[in-house]
Amino acid sequence: MKEYKGIGVSPGIAIGKVFILHSGGSFNLPKRSVSLEQISNEIARFEEALTRTRTEILGIRRKLSGQIGRESSDIFTAHLLILEDRTLIEDVIEVIKGEKVGAEYAFAAVIQRYFQAFSQINDEYLKERISDIRDVGKRLLSNLCGEEKKRLEEFQGKVIIASHDLSPSDTASLDRNKVMAFMTEIGGATSHTAILGRSLEIPAVVGLEEIVNELQDEDTIIVDGTHGVVIINPDSATIDKFNSQGNRFIQLTGELDKLRDLPAETLDGKHIILAANIEFHHEASSVISHGGEGVGLFRTEYFYMNRATLPTEQEQYESYRNIAQAVHPHSVVIRTLDLGGDKFASTLEIPHEMNPYLGWRAIRFCLTRTDIFKTQLRAILRASAPGNLKIMYPMVTGVYEIRAAREILNEAKSELENEGIPFNKNIPIGAMIEIPSAALASDVLAKEVDFFSLGTNDLIQYVLAIDRMNEKIAYLYEPTHPAIIRLIDLTIRNGHGHNIWVGSCGEMSSDPAIAILLVGLGIDEISASPVMLPKIKKAIRSIRYSDAKEIAQKALAFHTGKESYAFLKEKLKDVCAELADE
Repeated sequence: MKEYKGIGVSPGIAIGKVFILHSGGSFNLPKRSVSLEQISNEIARFEEALTRTRTEILGIRRKLSGQIGRESSDIFTAHLLILEDRTLIEDVIEVIKGEKVGAEYAFAAVIQRYFQAFSQINDEYLKERISDIRDVGKRLLSNLCGEEKKRLEEFQGKVIIASHDLSPSDTASLDRNKVMAFMTEIGGATSHTAILGRSLEIPAVVGLEEIVNELQDEDTIIVDGTHGVVIINPDSATIDKFNSQGNRFIQLTGELDKLRDLPAETLDGKHIILAANIEFHHEASSVISHGGEGVGLFRTEYFYMNRATLPTEQEQYESYRNIAQAVHPHSVVIRTLDLGGDKFASTLEIPHEMNPYLGWRAIRFCLTRTDIFKTQLRAILRASAPGNLKIMYPMVTGVYEIRAAREILNEAKSELENEGIPFNKNIPIGAMIEIPSAALASDVLAKEVDFFSLGTNDLIQYVLAIDRMNEKIAYLYEPTHPAIIRLIDLTIRNGHGHNIWVGSCGEMSSDPAIAILLVGLGIDEISASPVMLPKIKKAIRSIRYSDAKEIAQKALAFHTGKESYAFLKEKLKDVCAELADE
């Protein structure tokens, strides 16, 4: 029995068999051991992936030959030669046999040796072939990992997914009926794996460095997403202990569910709109079952992932209309396309960037690819006819993006009007405040929009200059850092000063202690994963607004995030001990 401590990002306890899933985007794969009997199957998987990759490249070459000429498409001939290199193939098979490992690890290990060998050659032409090897390698690994997802379907019952990392496209393509919990080696509280765990309402722990090498498929695992604990092959006494804790969690959840139809209102009558963050329209039932008052953040980039073509206007319209109807008369805030950073669509050629989180993403991408942007805006406008949709632009840095987006929106409105298609001509427009410049200039931005929503996940990352996906510096990710609280306070005051409402849709809102702080600072709406809403509602209903304002002013005076958070936890304990104890 081994116990590991990570970062608990989605509450609850799961006990079950582990399934190790590797990502095709990296060549640094953890070793997965296989039995002697499984070796022949791993070799077969590798050979099948070779065949599939060859077929894909031949198809690409044929297509390009017709479009740009045979000479330009012949670059893919080099890719085919790599796949037919008998030395490489035999090396991979030898690693599978000799080390008794999975095909993914064996191929990655061999290809890394090729990278090293080519990088030491003085010939510039041969050095440049590294990029060819890397491209082919990623394609083949992707096919191998696709085979893993098929193996997942063969399991009877649900499993616990373990991986070095899970990209948004990985998680979006998984069979969700097969997964009872997640655990990853990297990532933080606001990683997309964490967000997915909460949206699926399953336990999740991230930041578990090098745990995958300690696992074998079908090991029994305990995942405690509340406290960030993972136990490999627990004994019966430990299983009994965590079963008991799981039952207590279920009991508390049942008590909180009784608040579903009650408003998120302080003891002295201050009402806070409590909405939900979702990715897919079918999550509307979860919003309603957890007492949400609409959707404060509908992430739309998942429309664009794991598909061969861009989503059509009609397809998007139907999805937006469905979610609008499902939560009516409550509102739905639709965030426009936020690709880039760690979210990519296979149909779009978004270049690799040195600093993707600071690069061509979100509103910057949309203002360049106006064809894609206008299609989305037309779909939103068409679905807005009943009057409960709002549009929000991500990664706004200043008024330029708002004004440029307004021009494209007005074009879409004119087109629909000419076509006789009904829409809400006064659809509210909002800015996501997630970049320091937007927060600091929020008094100027407030004149351009109808509402603000604080995207604290990225705001914290940019203000504190930390990679929120990097588990090694997770300790620096402090939502209650003085700079963060001050920027939130400034944004709310500037918004209210110009008579617009201000919400928060970042993951820090999911913490009941921080929710009290936000209420005290004057937030109008809190939006979080549906599963977190009952806890936030309980905290809001346990305190007076006058007391929350006093708490917020004291929190603003602390010099460190740790001091501020400890103070907030104490205040939560005073008003709602059961939430603080959990």
